[in-house]
Amino acid sequence: MLQDLRSSYPMQQSDEQQLLRIRHTCAHLLAMAVQTLFPETKVTIGPTTETGFYYDFDRTQPFTPDDLPAIEAQMRRLIRANLPIIREEVDREQMRVEIERLNEPYKLEILDSIPTGETISRYFIGNPDAGRGTSEIECSLFDPATLPPSEFWWDLCAGPHLNFTGEIDPDAFTLLSIAGAYWRGDETKPQLQRIYGTAWETPAQLQAYLQQKEEALRRDHRKLGQDLKLFSIQEDAGGGLVFWLPRGATIRNIIEDYWKKAHLEAGYQLLYTPHLADLELWRTSGHFDFYRENMFDSMQIEDRDYQIKPMNCPFHVLAYKHELHSYREFPLRFAELGTVYRYERSGVLHGLMRVRGFTQDDAHIFCLPDQITAEILGVLDLTEKILSDFGFKNYQVNLSTRPAKSVGSDRVWALATTALKQALNTKAWDYVEDVGGGAFYGPKIDIKIQDAIGRLWQCSTIQVDFNLPERFDMQYVADNGTRQRPIMIHRAIFGSLERFFGILIENYAGDFPLWISPVQLRLLPINNEVREYVESVAATLKKAGFRVEVDRSGDRLGKLIRTAELEKIPVVAVVGKKEIETQTLSVRTRQQGELGQLTLPALQEHLQQPIQAKTTL
Repeated sequence: MLQDLRSSYPMQQSDEQQLLRIRHTCAHLLAMAVQTLFPETKVTIGPTTETGFYYDFDRTQPFTPDDLPAIEAQMRRLIRANLPIIREEVDREQMRVEIERLNEPYKLEILDSIPTGETISRYFIGNPDAGRGTSEIECSLFDPATLPPSEFWWDLCAGPHLNFTGEIDPDAFTLLSIAGAYWRGDETKPQLQRIYGTAWETPAQLQAYLQQKEEALRRDHRKLGQDLKLFSIQEDAGGGLVFWLPRGATIRNIIEDYWKKAHLEAGYQLLYTPHLADLELWRTSGHFDFYRENMFDSMQIEDRDYQIKPMNCPFHVLAYKHELHSYREFPLRFAELGTVYRYERSGVLHGLMRVRGFTQDDAHIFCLPDQITAEILGVLDLTEKILSDFGFKNYQVNLSTRPAKSVGSDRVWALATTALKQALNTKAWDYVEDVGGGAFYGPKIDIKIQDAIGRLWQCSTIQVDFNLPERFDMQYVADNGTRQRPIMIHRAIFGSLERFFGILIENYAGDFPLWISPVQLRLLPINNEVREYVESVAATLKKAGFRVEVDRSGDRLGKLIRTAELEKIPVVAVVGKKEIETQTLSVRTRQQGELGQLTLPALQEHLQQPIQAKTTL
C-alpha cells in the first residue's frame, strides 16, 4: 500500500522550516569561518541541500580534508558565542559601494543579477549588542570597523535564518567533503571549491544520517557494479555511456523479458523506433526550442539535418499517425524500451543514475476523454505490480496540477486532473497535491519508491499531454463522423533501465533476489575427480532453466566458498566423493546458511518456489 514516507526514518522527523533555517545559517557560518581562517578567500553562494548545505569559494590554494576540522572548530566557536543574526534591506547603489570596497566580485555579480525593483536584503552575523530577543530584525547600517573581524560577517541573502547562532546544536552538524564546482555551473567560468556539510536539529538525527550515509556507501552501485562485474563506464568511449557486462546484461535481459510480458498482458503493443530523425521533427514537437540545451548537436546526412533522439514521444506520435484511427480502436497503448541520448555536463554524470545514453521504458496511451480515468487506473495497477515484484512496496505520490503558463482548455485540464484524482482515490493511495506544479502541457502523477534504507527515488511518472496532439495535428474519427483530437498519456514505470538498475543494486546491496540474480547457483567441485558429475548436474539444471556456473578455477574449497561469498552468489553446492556416492549436492545459501545434502530434484524444488514468488531464499 502506498503511503507518505516523509517521516518514516529518524533523519526526516524534523520541522522542515526549522531545518531550512538551521542549514541556511550553517552555510553562512561556514563562509564566515573560512574567511576568518583564510582571509584571502572570496565567497560566492551557499544554498541548502536536501540533507545539508554547501558553500562555493574562490581560493588560490586548494582546500584539503585536513582543513575541515579547523573550519568546523571555528564554526562551533561562533555558535557558542550566540551571535545575533540580523536582516537588513539595502539600497542597490549603497550595496555596490560596499561590495566594491570589500573586493568581492562574486557578490557584485549576484547583486547585478537581482531584478530591478526586487527587494535586496543581506544578513549580518555579529554585533552582539543589536536587537536581542527580536526576530529577523530590521536594523540601520552599522560600521563593521566597530566589531572584531572574526565576530562580524555579512552576505547578500533572501533568508530565512535563525535569530542567533546559539540556536544551532554544535554537535548536530559536521562538514563532509570538498569538491570542485564551476561558478554558476558554467564550464567557461572560474572553477571554485565547494565544501559540503550536513546539519540537523539534534545529535541523534545527525548520527542517524551519518549511519545511513555509511550504509549508502556500502551499497554504492558504482563500486558494487565493478566488484560484481555488472557494468562499466568506459572513458575510452566517452563519459556517461554504459557498457553492460555479461552479468549485468543477464539481469537487464530478465528485466526486459519481464517488462514485455507484463505489458503484453496489459494490452500494450510493442514498438521499436529509430535512434535519430530529421531535425524538423524536433522543431515540430517543440524539443528543439525548449529542450535544446539537453540535446546533442545535429548531424548532416545528404543535405538534411538529423537529430539523435532525446525523447521517444514524437516517434510514438508518428506511429499513431501511420493511419487514421477510429474511436472504436481506443484505447491504443504503445510501449517501447527506447534508448535516448541527452547532453549532460560531465560534472553531473553519476554512475548509472545520470548518464548520456539510457533506455526509457516509455509508453503512450491514446484514448477518448471518458477513458482517461480507467487508463490512469490501469497504469497505476501495472506500476504497483511491477514495482512490487522488484521489491518496492512503499512509495510517495505527488499529483501536480495546472501551472500559470499552460496549453489546453479549462475543460480538458479539469477533466484530466479529475481523472488523475479519481484513479488515485480508487486505489486509496495517499498523495500530496502540488498546486501549479504540473507540466505546461498537462497534469501529472509522480511516484517515488523507498529503498531498503529509507531513501526515496523518483521513478514512475504519468502525464497527460494536450500539447503534442495539437502540434502534430493528431486526429481520430469520432462516433459522429467528425475529426477529433485524442487524449495522449505519457508514462514510464522504471524511468530508465540504467537508473532503475542502479537503484536495484543499491536497494539489495548487490544481493539480488534469486529470480533476477545473474548466477543463481554455483557448483564447487573439490577436485578433478568429480568434474564429470558436476558438469552433468550443471547441464541438467541449465536445461531446467536455472542460471548455473561451475567454478573451474581448481582452488581449494575454502577459497571457492569465499569467492562465491564475495561475488554474492545466492546458492552454492559443494560436490565431492560423498555427493557422487549419494547422488546429492551439499547446499548452502547466503540467506539460510547450510541446507545439507539435497538430491537434484529436491534442490530444484527448493529453488523454484522463491523464483516463482520473486522473493529471496
